[in-house]
Formats: sequence, structure tokens, C-alpha cells
Amino acid sequence: MPPCRLRSVRPYSLHSLRYSVAVSDTLETLQNSLASRYTVDRPLGRGGMATVYLAHDIKYERAVAIKVLHPELSASIGAERFEREIRLAAKLQHPNILGLYESGEAEGLLYYVMPFIDGESLRDRLERDGQLPIEDAVQYVLEVADALGYAHHQGIVHRDIKPENVLISNNHALVADFGIARAASEGGGPKLTQTGMAIGTPVYMAPEQAAGEKVGPPADIYSMGCLLYELLAGEPPFMGKSAVAIMARHALETVPSIRIVRSAVPPEVEEAIFAAMAKTPADRPQTAAQFAEILGVPIGATASRRAFMRHTATRRIPTPPGEAYPSAAPAPPPPPPPVPFWRRPVLVGIAALLLAGAGVVAWRLTKGAPLKPTTDASLRRVAVLYFDDRSPDHSLQPLADGLTEALIKALSDVRILAVVSRNGVAPFRGTDVSKDSIARALNVGTVVEGLVERSGKDGVRVTTRLRDASGGDLGLHTNMVVKQDRLYAAADSVALEVARKLQQLLGQEVQLREGQSGTSNMTAWTLLRRAENLRNDADNAETQDPARAITLLAQSDSLLQQAEAADPSWIEPIILRGEVAYKLVPLISDAAERIKTVDQGLMQARRALALDGANAKALALRGELQIISWQLGRTTDPAARSALLQSAKRDLEQATQQDPSLASAYALLSGIDYEEVPADVFAALTHARSAYEADAYLANSDDILDRLFWASYDTENFNEATKWCTEGLRRFPKDVRFTKCRLWLMLSSESQPDIGRAWQLAAQVDSIAPATGRKYDVSQARVIVAGVIGRASAKAATPAAKAALKDSANRVLLAARADRTVDPDQELPGYEAVVRALMGDQDGAIELLKRYIAQNPGHSFEVGGNIHWWWRELRSSNPKFQALLDSRKKQHP
Repeated sequence: MPPCRLRSVRPYSLHSLRYSVAVSDTLETLQNSLASRYTVDRPLGRGGMATVYLAHDIKYERAVAIKVLHPELSASIGAERFEREIRLAAKLQHPNILGLYESGEAEGLLYYVMPFIDGESLRDRLERDGQLPIEDAVQYVLEVADALGYAHHQGIVHRDIKPENVLISNNHALVADFGIARAASEGGGPKLTQTGMAIGTPVYMAPEQAAGEKVGPPADIYSMGCLLYELLAGEPPFMGKSAVAIMARHALETVPSIRIVRSAVPPEVEEAIFAAMAKTPADRPQTAAQFAEILGVPIGATASRRAFMRHTATRRIPTPPGEAYPSAAPAPPPPPPPVPFWRRPVLVGIAALLLAGAGVVAWRLTKGAPLKPTTDASLRRVAVLYFDDRSPDHSLQPLADGLTEALIKALSDVRILAVVSRNGVAPFRGTDVSKDSIARALNVGTVVEGLVERSGKDGVRVTTRLRDASGGDLGLHTNMVVKQDRLYAAADSVALEVARKLQQLLGQEVQLREGQSGTSNMTAWTLLRRAENLRNDADNAETQDPARAITLLAQSDSLLQQAEAADPSWIEPIILRGEVAYKLVPLISDAAERIKTVDQGLMQARRALALDGANAKALALRGELQIISWQLGRTTDPAARSALLQSAKRDLEQATQQDPSLASAYALLSGIDYEEVPADVFAALTHARSAYEADAYLANSDDILDRLFWASYDTENFNEATKWCTEGLRRFPKDVRFTKCRLWLMLSSESQPDIGRAWQLAAQVDSIAPATGRKYDVSQARVIVAGVIGRASAKAATPAAKAALKDSANRVLLAARADRTVDPDQELPGYEAVVRALMGDQDGAIELLKRYIAQNPGHSFEVGGNIHWWWRELRSSNPKFQALLDSRKKQHP
């Protein structure tokens, strides 16, 4: 059965039952402990991390609010860390930040004292008014941005921006609770995760924060985007049945358009929300000032709604047809809106760069008339095909491949483009498939093709051409000659010229990051390109002719040794030698030789990291090889195996932070998330999505899509599960998993039971399943069909029809049973139990589960502390199921 485990989320009903008792006890504790300083009156409200009490400051004769952390949070953080974080937060002095008076500990309870604001929070305002006026919402959020910008400059990230933490006093916003989420996440994070307590609020939480990764100012900016959306729409951008479902939607789903919900919202406000809620932190505004800049209003405590209205009024309120213009002289037109920060060019000396070959930085490619953006979004989906080698002796093939891969890498970093990876275009390398067929297969609107050929005595001509999806020539060509002794710099020059042409095509600025040729040693560069060419050939040979692939990789390693000798300071040959070792391991049959090859790869990774300890590729390489060591079982000690896995995870996480395009590292992280106990399905979901976004054509993209389906399915995000199932079927129509996933979806509460369609899908499983394992796949498909019949029985109009369908489902289940030759791990009884539970046969389900647990004692029926949705009804109505769970936990705590 697929893993079904997620972080625990405390049920709200249990929280409610405990609330009154907890508040009463805490109030009495405060009254006794703080009697000499404060008169504690009554509770004002309770949030996810603390309860607020109204009190009177005896010494200064003023009303104050005392915020008391929940006991489990107090215990997890500890007084020392709490005091340290509060001391930092207390230093924040800003007109839009609610100050702190003091903090302390009362009989183990951590508290801090702040001014009592006789007003309301943004949550109160939302509950009263539903939606805020646009100018009010923007004003409050700009004031929040001003407060956050100040705090970020002091090195403090809030981590829990939400309507409850923004108070309104004299019609201005005050941000409260600085330092609390940081203290909780850094001091008590691991322990709180074990208790199921979330740090932050899932409705407003950035994906990286939900995944437990290190957060910075962009996490607060993400929350601010959520806040602005809710103030305008009256509800958050993402909601769900559980915290896990909400966090998954933040990580996976597109931000909904606020202008569809509320058409009067100006475009720049929607643009600010989209920018702030980008999935990747690097794609968001990096400062609160940049966020305000997108809104078009200067940041500052004095930024008013009038400034915003002046800026947007002419666009939001057109004069109705037939209405007379006012007789008074019109006000001067507003200044043009500032260009968003991510589109601002940096002018550089292009000619000097081309001559030096030192690299390409962001430049401005337009002159004269302003660009007119294309309305055809498909043109932004680009495939760069492998360049043709037109030299008589085909000696330029390494150069052609190197230029292609460098151009793919350079264009992939451009924000407005969606570029197919090297893995996506590699199958078309050296083929005569038509350009329109390639465009359809890769779902792109623009195809870049190129060729290299000799030019004169010591030159190489590089030509590129842009085509549309039908293969038509777009008339955008480049043509340059590169000197033979400067080929190492050709990639930057080609990228520059192709970017120029794409900008003409799209009508939008195309900015490239700085190029990195890495070496100016022509011999080293040529050897590395030849080695890469051999490695590409090995990729093509590994399935059909593993022995030839091994030979090609050995030759590649030899050339890389020579490249390293030619330029010992160049890190790239060392990393590639490690990657060659990584590719060799699965091709080697001898166990001892495999381990020796892993060690050789790890040695190269260590050598590379000695040159550059933060190199993303080297970190990823070490992480990948550590995972292979773990898989090979080089140690059987559980602690050592766990340490090895965690070390690999740290390397891969650091690598993806350094270079978010490392799809294979994300994919491996997703796998580790499932291997950990308990499995972290949400993190697996996030990392798998990152892998697929970075490179949809990874060699194991079928496994990634399958994981995306199951992680979404287990967390009840059935819309996402359907999307990934559909995408898997489109990409891999012969993979039986993506036919079975359509059957699994028929068991969800959001689908209608269609018995005829279920039998059709089962027949497809029979026809496409590989011979090895076909009997199991067919039996499993029939079990799911029985579940569809069982669901239909629950909807039957008459008792007779209900009984007939139940009987039919029973017969199908009995016929689907299989012995150990078909089902050696005895997983099918577990799936049959799922179906019987759905049919209402609870006793039958429990008997099957007993058999299943006997064969699979380590299986969890939970998703991070919450029971999987398959078993909820069984647990709620049958005490035998809880007894079964308790028995299993005693044996496997």
C-alpha cells in the first residue's frame, strides 16, 4: 500500500474541549504569580500559539495585554531562548509595530506584556465587513510592509503575518507578535513537530516555511500577499479540510486571480499579489520596499490611500459613455507607473563583453520604440534543439552539444520563459523528426535550432534560427564567427544573440544571468566537451547496450582527467568525474566493484568541495552518492544508516538552495521524505513538484508523477491528484500506474461511481501491464472495481438494487484474491479491506487488516498522526479498529 503519513494536525473539536479548562488554569496562575505587578482581569482571545489576557499595570496605571504561550509551546521553547528572542523584538521601535513592555516566566508559562489597543484587528474587521475597500486594504498592507521592512533590516523575520496579528489603531496598522514564531521554530521546532503543533499559520504560510526550511524576509512577503488577497476577497487564497491540505495547495496550486473575484481591483495590486506569492522565494520581491514598488506607492509610514488612489484612479474609473467631462481644467496626468524591479535593465558594455568572452550579464536589448508584448503565451514555451555539426569531419560535435546545453541553461534562468530541459530535447538529437512534430511533442511555441561549421582558416561559424510551432521560419536569425582559440567563450555570445531575437519575438525584456565559462584554457575546455559528448552517448546506450555504456563512461573519465590536468583550478572536470562514477554504479553487476565506484565518486565530490565548499553541483553529487551508499546497505546499524540518510538530505537541501534548477536533487529529496519514519508526505509533495517544475523530462519523471499523484491523493487534494494522474497518462500512456490512478480516483468522495468505466479501465490494465507483475496489477484493478461497485450500492435507489450491487462487489473481491506467487507481500488484503470498509463491511475489513498487519507490521494507517481518509469512518464507528491500531503501536511504537 502507498505510504499514507503526514504531520499531525490537532482536531479542532479536541482543542475546543480543552480550551475552557486551560484558560481557567492559566488565568489563576497569572493572577497568583503577577499579583504584585498586574491585576489580570480576563481572557481576550486565543490563537494558535498563545492566549491574550486583559490586565491593569499597577505601577503605571495603564491597561495592558498579557500574551501567554500555550504550555506545550512554553515547554518546547524554554525560558532562555524565549527571553533572547523577545529581547530582540523589544528593540523594534516603529510607528507600525506594537511595542513590548516586558516578558517573563510564571510557573513554567512564558508571557510578554504589550500595550492594550482599544481597537480591532484586521480579523475583526474582516468578520464585520467581509471585504475591505481597496484603498483601506492597500493602506494597511503598505503599513505592514513598512513595519516588516524595518524589522527585516534589523535581522528579524516575523514568520506569522495574518489578520489576527495586525491591529488597527487610529485607522493605522500595528503589527504584533514579533519574535514569537522565530522562538518557536528555532527553539522548539523538532519537538513541536513530534507533538503535531504547527509553527505559523498554514493559511498564510510560505511553502518553504511549511516544509521546515530556513526562512527569510521573502516568507513574510509571501504571507503579506496572502493578507492583501484576503482583505480584498474576504477569504484567503487557499483553504482546505486540514492544515496539510492547505499547505499542499500553497505549494502546488496557482494563485487565484483577485480580479476575477473583485474586478475593481487595479492590475498592479493583482501583480503585487502574484509576485509576493511566487512558490520559490527567489522569485518574490526580496524586500518589503520592492513589494510596495510593484503596488506603485512609495513605502513609508506616511504612505496614504490618497497616493494610491491618485495613481490608479484614471485606470480604474473610466468616464461612462455619453457623460460630459467636467468644466474645470483636468488634473495633470499621473506619472507613469514605475517599472517593476525585476524588469529593470542594467546597461552594460556588450561589445566589451563579447570581446572578452568573460560572460553575459543582464542587459537592455531594446532601442527606440517601446516593446509591445505578444499576446501569444505559447511563444514563451521554448525548446532549444541540439545544434547540427556541419564540419566535414564532424569534429565540431562536442562544440555543438556544448553550445546547446549552455543555451538551454542560460534561457532556463529567464523568468518569462518556460524552457524544455536537456533531457526533453535529447531524444531528438541527431534525428530527422520535423520541427512541428517536435514542437507538438514538447508542447512549445518556439523552437531554436542551430548549426556550427568551419569558417576560414581558424574560425567557427555559429548560426541559429527561430521557428514557430508549425515549423515556420520566424525570420529571426543569428550569425557569428568565433575564433578557434576562443571557443570556450562562444556559449555566452550565442546566448546573448538568441536572447536578442527572443526579445524581438516576445516584445518583453529578456535578461540573462552572468555567464560562467569557467576556464580560459582552450585545451581543458575542448577535452571536457569531448568527455561530455561521450557521456551523452553513454546515456543513449545504457538501456540497450550496458557494456558499451560502461566503455564510453570510462573513456569520458579519462578525458576529464586530462582536462583537469590542463587546468587544475577548474572545478567542472572534477565534478563531472564524480557524476560519471554515479552513472556507472547501476551498470556494474559486481557488488564490491559498485562500492569501489561509489567511493571514487565520493572522493571527487570531496575534492570539488575542497575547491568550493558551496558549489551546488558538488553538494548534490555528494548527496546522491551517499544515498547510493545507503541503498547498497554498506552498514546495517540503524543509527549509522539514519545518519547517512540525514547527511545526504543536508547536502541536497543546501544544493537546491544554491541552485534551484537542480531537479535531480529535488527528486532525491522527495524520495528521502518517503524513506524517513514517519514519512513526510507534504515535504515529498513539495520536493517532487519542485523537481517536476525544474525539469519535467528527468529520466525518472514517471516516478515523480506517480509520487505527486499519491501524495496529493493521500492528503485529499483530489483536484491535484487528478491533474497529476492526467499528466502521467499523457506523458506515459503505456505505464500501468497512470491507468490505475484513474481507478483510484473513483474511490474518492469527489467522484461519481461509474461501474462501466471502471471495468473499461481494468481491461486497459490487463492489456498494458508488463508480463512480470501483470496478475498482481489485474487483481488490484479488480479490487478497485469492486470498490466502485460498493460505492454505487450506497447510492442505489432501492433496497433490492443496493443488495444486488453489494453481492456483485463481493463476488468481484473474492475472484480478485491471489496467493503468494502473485502477491508475495500480501498487500491485496489491505486493499480489499479499504473496499470493504467503504462498503460498510467493517468486520470483514478488520479481519483482512489483521492478516495484512501480520505480513506488514511496519505499515502506518496514519498521515502524520491523523488517520488516513480511507479509515476514518471505520475508526469512528468500530472500536475493534482502534484496538487493532493500539495493538500495532505497542508492537511497533
